[in-house]
Amino acid sequence: MSAIDRRIQQLDTIASVLPMGRRDALADLLTDQDVETLRHLVNQGMGENTLRALTSDLAYLQAWSLAATGGSLPWPAPEALLLKFVAHHLWDPEKRLADPQHGMPNEVEDQLRVQGFLRAAGPHAPDTVRRRLATWSTLTKWRGLEGVFASPRVKSAIRLAVRATPRPRKRKSAKAVTGDILARLLKTCESGSLRNLRDRAILMVAFASGGRRRSEVATLRKEQLTDEEPIALEGGSPLPSLSIHLGRIKTSGADHEEIVYLTGRPVEALKHWLKAARIESGSVFRAIDRWGNVSPRALDPTAVNDIVKQRAAMASLDPAEFSAHGLRSGYLTEAANRGIPLPEAMEQSRHRSVQQASEYYNSATRRSGRAARLL
Repeated sequence: MSAIDRRIQQLDTIASVLPMGRRDALADLLTDQDVETLRHLVNQGMGENTLRALTSDLAYLQAWSLAATGGSLPWPAPEALLLKFVAHHLWDPEKRLADPQHGMPNEVEDQLRVQGFLRAAGPHAPDTVRRRLATWSTLTKWRGLEGVFASPRVKSAIRLAVRATPRPRKRKSAKAVTGDILARLLKTCESGSLRNLRDRAILMVAFASGGRRRSEVATLRKEQLTDEEPIALEGGSPLPSLSIHLGRIKTSGADHEEIVYLTGRPVEALKHWLKAARIESGSVFRAIDRWGNVSPRALDPTAVNDIVKQRAAMASLDPAEFSAHGLRSGYLTEAANRGIPLPEAMEQSRHRSVQQASEYYNSATRRSGRAARLL
């Protein structure tokens, strides 16, 4: 058995935890030690989304190293190679017009493009470069080695490269899906078809549970839902309530299980969908074919994004301005607009960073605050 065949077989053993559409390509790119590291992380219980992101970064790093140096990544990486990585990915488009050797060499770029690792033209986003360097550093530590990722020269190279090529920060969703926008999206789901029931439940659950990420919505399972005691209202009927056991998510600690709550209309929408689709266990949100048959498999996370855009178009909104992340930013923006204290909103959104969560509050309050009305 060849080394590549052996790696394919090893990757197959973790495919259920780490779905891979490019298994053969990964087996060709990754080394035996890379695959063994991934298997170790699966056995240690690392989250699926974290593993997917790590594997994607590792595959890119290996592909870049092969194209740029003719060999696999060395462990630990010398400082010169880290500086080369920064120079290949953070560069000045204006300077490249005058100097074709500036930035990533054409032959390296062409090879990565053919392999499907490069799509857009131009330098990389600084956050992408920092994330891949962080992945590289983390993998180095997992191998019991010391890297030079925090060296003054590497830090200075990144800082100077970012300063030389300023890029406006773009939000994941150009516009937040606030309460008024959400109402327009939900209005497109009023008829009782299975697709409308599903999409209505997705929109309401994703928003009301704190703006859940699309991966958390797509992978939600019936076993994660627990009915809670109805919420009593003074002078009104009790509201249905349930808890969603998210388990470990992007911002939770290694041993911390996250729980959020749904109350009222979102609970009703979710149960209506489950009953209509006859879902008693397994994936909550599933694909529906043209004949109205509900798939036994979970939706792909990208489908959640597509649903938001499709409903935006149906509501006569520009779909380019909205994405699934707009539900997350919209939840916090709407909470700020309604005067809900930031700590209370963060309990539901599960943000760990006050700075990040407060950005949405700042945008909402600055626009209508006294500081903007001095005249």
